[in-house]
Amino acid sequence: MNLYEAIIVSDELFDLQIGYVKFSNPIALAPMAGVTNSEFANNYAKNAGLAVIGGYNLDGETNIAAKTLVGKGRDEFITDTPLEFLENEAKAINIGGAVAFNVRSTTLEPLLKAAEIIKNAGGILELDAHCRQDEMISIGVGEALMTDIPRLAEWISKIKETGVVLSVKVRANVVDDIALARTIENAGADILHLDAMKEGAGADLSAILRIRDSTRLFLIGNNSILDFDDAKEMFSRGADMVSVSRGVLQDPYLIDHLVEEVSLLQEQIGWYNSPKHVCRGEGDLRGLAFCCLPVKPCAVHNKAGQLGYSPKEFANIKMEFAKGTPLEFGDSTCFGSLVWCCKISKPCYLRDGVLDLLDLSAADYMKLKKDLATYILDNAKKPVNEF
Repeated sequence: MNLYEAIIVSDELFDLQIGYVKFSNPIALAPMAGVTNSEFANNYAKNAGLAVIGGYNLDGETNIAAKTLVGKGRDEFITDTPLEFLENEAKAINIGGAVAFNVRSTTLEPLLKAAEIIKNAGGILELDAHCRQDEMISIGVGEALMTDIPRLAEWISKIKETGVVLSVKVRANVVDDIALARTIENAGADILHLDAMKEGAGADLSAILRIRDSTRLFLIGNNSILDFDDAKEMFSRGADMVSVSRGVLQDPYLIDHLVEEVSLLQEQIGWYNSPKHVCRGEGDLRGLAFCCLPVKPCAVHNKAGQLGYSPKEFANIKMEFAKGTPLEFGDSTCFGSLVWCCKISKPCYLRDGVLDLLDLSAADYMKLKKDLATYILDNAKKPVNEF
């Protein structure tokens, strides 16, 4: 399959939708102040499932702060007519995927006006709770929102009343990540865009995992993605989508390559962001779909317990799902049913023999496992955003 073919079939491969927004694939362009505008997205993110452009300053104070930053050599978008500028950007962008507008304001009113413009354009509003520049934090925007939880929750709630699909961009390891994620979810946001930043090089993959295990929000992972191996590490910790920023400046075709690779993976295994096994210590709660029957002490007890399941209840919920599906079969497997079998990437002649007998492809098997994971989470006695 060549790049063109991979991009053409991606619409059929992925079932990713939030409200009125559908994503053709799970690769996104991340916002970079003063860089990622409509022109940049048109040039570098034509095939992305999502392009997040901005950040755009929506009021006088943020524009003044941006001017100060420009004076210090930092790129910023500055305008005396921010809402008109935003409308023009919405009209100018021309990509195959969805569009989000990363915005910041010291007051709520410009955000509400921007939400109406963005909703009418079929886009996503992304609230910037991420910028760490002192000039922005000092006026109460960017990271300042992460440390003012009541204001952040109120703004999310008010913005959602407009009906816009809402993303919130945050940075890991600044405040309590789990408390922050739950606040954002409970306030009504649709998407959490997480910069998994840590001290030193590379992304904090454990932050992705922690948040996946504490929220059902659509999760976009960001930071240090330079190739598909980096993307897979985030996907396997629970990211629904990954976003790239400075990597595009190094490789203008990075997004195209990532779209091709993830499309190939989805075609082959049917669950592009399938989790690692729980027993490896790196699997999120979705990995319970691959766990063995809990007949001896192991990691499955702790993970199932997080959802309020006793070992017996966990066994029952998996068998309940399996009834009437191909996962019900597999007398020759270790525990007598495919429902207890592991991820397709782990070699197993017993499992594969049953799949051959049932004429069940690896992709169809993994799609069933994905549905099983959702079923386990949906029927939990203790939902992930409460324990």
